[in-house]
Parts: sequence; structure tokens; C-alpha cells
Amino acid sequence: MVFKLLNEKDLDLIGKRMLNLAKELYPYNRSIMGPDIRFSLQKFIDLNSEFKQISFPTGAKVFDWQIPEEWIVKDAYLEHESGRRFAEFNKCNLHLMGYSSAVNKIMPKNELIKKIHSLPGSPKAIPYVTSYYKKDWSFCLNHEEYKSLPDGNYKVFIDSEFKNGELKLIEAVIPGEYKEEIFFSSYLCHPSMANNELSGPVLLNEILNFIKNLKERKFTYRFVILPETIGSIAYLSKRLDLLKNQMICGFNLSCVGDERSFSHVKSRLGNNLADKALHSSLISLENVKEYSFLHRGSDERQYCAPGIDLPLCTFCRSKFGSYPEYHTSEDNFNLVTAKGLKDSFKVMKNIIEAFEIGIYPKINVLGEPQLGKRNLYPNSSKLYDGRHPAKTRMDIITYCDSKNNIFEISKLININLAVVIKEISELKNKKLLITKYFK
Repeated sequence: MVFKLLNEKDLDLIGKRMLNLAKELYPYNRSIMGPDIRFSLQKFIDLNSEFKQISFPTGAKVFDWQIPEEWIVKDAYLEHESGRRFAEFNKCNLHLMGYSSAVNKIMPKNELIKKIHSLPGSPKAIPYVTSYYKKDWSFCLNHEEYKSLPDGNYKVFIDSEFKNGELKLIEAVIPGEYKEEIFFSSYLCHPSMANNELSGPVLLNEILNFIKNLKERKFTYRFVILPETIGSIAYLSKRLDLLKNQMICGFNLSCVGDERSFSHVKSRLGNNLADKALHSSLISLENVKEYSFLHRGSDERQYCAPGIDLPLCTFCRSKFGSYPEYHTSEDNFNLVTAKGLKDSFKVMKNIIEAFEIGIYPKINVLGEPQLGKRNLYPNSSKLYDGRHPAKTRMDIITYCDSKNNIFEISKLININLAVVIKEISELKNKKLLITKYFK
């Protein structure tokens, strides 16, 4: 396998490219169905023609769910009797609850405030609220504006409609020598939020670009971008048998654009190959957090559900629901940065390189190998995590028995996956070990 060598300058450009794409898509009023999610999905198709659309019509049954109607909104606002307007949808699409029904009536303030959401604990933030499966309407304001609403009557205006349509998602498959697949999924169904909505798809898109540039790929890679929950359920209703037969490892990407932490939301049982891979790629990074499946909240709920149990886990920076800007207007580009996205890309890149080099290494000699005669004994005085590089190399060799995979070796010796990959590559080049792709 020949990897595309990426230096820090290359990685910086990838981070900036992800950030620019997220900013381009940020203003659109995406939901689970409708014109703006179709536009956003088409943007990824335009960038990578490998993406193909899959559609599910309104009313289609997908497992225990049914595809809903499409929601289209043109305008919405609250207008005080003085003529002053509040919660203007065309100024911020978070002002309107997602899937709100059409309304055109006059209401007194004391009745209207029952239909307004705000966040007293984050008084400058506009909350994000939806009602996909129950017909209703409401508005969202930051708490400061909510408290300052003048007394009197208000015109409540929502120009929206529901109609039969199609739930759409996109899928790309990049073939390799083996049919066994590494799977990446992210969601695209929220309006203007940077981390919770856009960081995952732009990272997935760059992973796809990286895979396309690998020469002589060993594994097949599958990518999907879909509406969260209903989209993954619909996708599984179509692809479950294939995924069960071919998928060996997968990652759901969510909230991967900030710089605060690295998070691993484990699978239902917490010990599949994806769990091991992500754990190893996060070793020694700053502020790593691991969450059990009891703290699930994204599409790992579907991919790891009983009876499905695909070998997948979720990768985040700050986990959904754990950061104060989550599901508010403050989830913006003060939070999401090119560096945050770049560092997330590096985590996934390490895992891909591990698979492509061969995840089951086996030493070629009996007993401890003589490194000196192969010019493999490091004489450097530089320590890695407090240990001499010769000890790191020998510790890795100790577990290269073709039974421990590269991720398990990383965990056993508590060394980041990137270091283990580098060591195994050098040992492999010197013919001291071989690697296998399957146990």
C-alpha cells in the first residue's frame, strides 16, 4: 500500500477546505426532507460524483417507521401591533420550530408566549426545536429578546406547507481488492448549526477524497450522508443484509469540528473492531472522553440496535448534548475551526492507514530479534511518552503474533495508533515482520 504523504501544510489545507465548505452550506434551512436538504446533498454529489442518491417516498414503511411528508417553509415571523417584528425566519432559520404548520392569526402576548421557546441558562442563544411527527407550530427566541417582548397583540405568520415527497440520502462506494468494507456515516438534516450539523459531512467528504487517492486499496469503503434517525433507519431497511455480510468496521461522525475534546461513544457492547480502532487512535491526545452506549444520541442508536449490531461506534470532538452551544444559534464558527476539523481528520486517517497496512502483524523470527544488525535499534535519546524509542519498538514487536490486531497492540502498550503504524511500517519494510488483513 502506498499512502499519500500528508505534511502539516497539506493537513492545514484540508482543514481550511472543510471549514469553507461548512460555511458555504451553513445558511440553508435543512430538515429531514425538503428543498434545502436536497440542495445540500447535491453539493456533495457535485464534489464527488461517486455519491449516488437513494430515495424513499412519503408513506413508505421502513422497519417500525414511516417516511413523513416533506416540509416547505417560505417565511415566518411575529409582528407586534406596533409593526415591530420578532423571530423573523428570513433572518435566522432557527427562529421557527422545524416542521411548523402554517399559521396566520392574531394572538395576545399572554397566549403567544406559550408557543415560544427560549433558554434562560443561555440568554443570548436561540434554541433549535423540531416537531417532525406531530403537527404543531412554535417560535424560538433568545431569552433576552423573549423577556423584552412588549405587551399587546401579535400577528403570528407562518407560510409553510406539507406535501408528499421523497426522503433522500447519498451513498458512495470506493472499491478495493477485498469486498470487506469500512463504513462511514454522517447526517445532514439540521438548519444553521456548524458542529452538530455540518462538521460530520465535511469530514466524511475529505475522508472519501483521501481514500480515492490511495493506490492499490485493500478494503472497500462505503460512505453515506443522510437525515439523522429516519434516514439511517431507511438506509438500513435497504442495505442491512449487505452491511451484515461485508462491513467489518464503521464510524458515525458527529460534532467533529471543535477543539475542546475527543470523544468515543461506544457501541452497544463496547468491544467491536471500531471501538478498538477509535480507542487506539485517541490514545495520548488531550482531553479524551469515552462514553458508554447509555450516552448514545446519534445514529449509533440505529446501527447498533438489537438485531442490527453492526461493528460501528461514534466519533465526536465534544459529544452531542455535552457542550453549551449544542442545538442553539451559538453552534457556529466561533466553535468550529479548521484546526478542530483537521485534527478529527487525522484521527480517521490513522485508522484507515492501519487497515491498509494490514492489521494483524506477525514477527518473522523466533525469540527476540536482533535489531542492531538490521539498523533498527534506535539510538535516539528522545523519549516518547517517557519511554525510550527502543523500548517502544520492542514492546510493539512483543505483541506481533498475528493474534493481536494493531489496535489491540496500541492499547496493550498504551501508545497512539499513529506511532504503532509507523513502527510496523518500518519493521515490515525491513522484512522483520509481515502483516495480514484478516485473522
